[in-house]
Amino acid sequence: MLSVDCADDAGSLNMEQLLSGKVAIITGSNRGIGRSILEQFVRSGADVYACTRQDREEFRLWTEALVRESGRRITHVHFDLENATEMKVALQKIFANKVPIDILVNNAAVAHGALFQMTSQQDLRRIFDINFFAPLVMIQSVARQMMRHKKGSIINMASTAALAADQGSLAYASSKAALIQATRVMATELASSNIRVNAIAPGVTQTDMLAQMDSKAIERILQRNAIQRPALPKEIADVALFLASDLSSYMSGQVLRVDGAPIN
Repeated sequence: MLSVDCADDAGSLNMEQLLSGKVAIITGSNRGIGRSILEQFVRSGADVYACTRQDREEFRLWTEALVRESGRRITHVHFDLENATEMKVALQKIFANKVPIDILVNNAAVAHGALFQMTSQQDLRRIFDINFFAPLVMIQSVARQMMRHKKGSIINMASTAALAADQGSLAYASSKAALIQATRVMATELASSNIRVNAIAPGVTQTDMLAQMDSKAIERILQRNAIQRPALPKEIADVALFLASDLSSYMSGQVLRVDGAPIN
């Protein structure tokens, strides 16, 4: 009889080395989920380009402490997601270092809540510029670099809002739904270059964005969940670590819901 003993393999799995030698770009890395992903990646052996809109002393001091503790490298990069030219210039500076990019996490986004009839065209365009078009610009630029090295993992931060039809969520939910569809299409187009593209769809998560939501809406969402609490940013970052690592080497075009076991 064939006997398979997996104990040695399981025991040898070193979480601190899951991303050893890899280089990641993370947008919106200064707070919430992005900050947790940055910390998780660095503690797992990656060097990270931490992309933010502004240079803030508190965040820089925090990353400096993380660098001292981990021995990894964190490079600060600043650009506005609403400015495609500024974004491309920043990426060119990254590429000029001649270091292959292994992972891209499109995490930065803005929230928006309003009934459809109360949502202006200007607001719709701004939400889509940041939540949909900016990630596409990032992917088009980074994927070209990944294609040269025939490897890469791209992770798009979607939302369970894109999978529901809650009132007042049209702009935000539609932008994330578009990102989900783009994720699936890009996964098929980039597979031949050994580039995986996946998305994470968090539910209600304990971040600054949560403070912008209506408290009654939050309560309604949590009542529909078996785990009746918001997710912690680290719980989303753990899933990002899985998708970034070789543990998910045969996964692409997937949308992983991290939303506390919805009952309905």
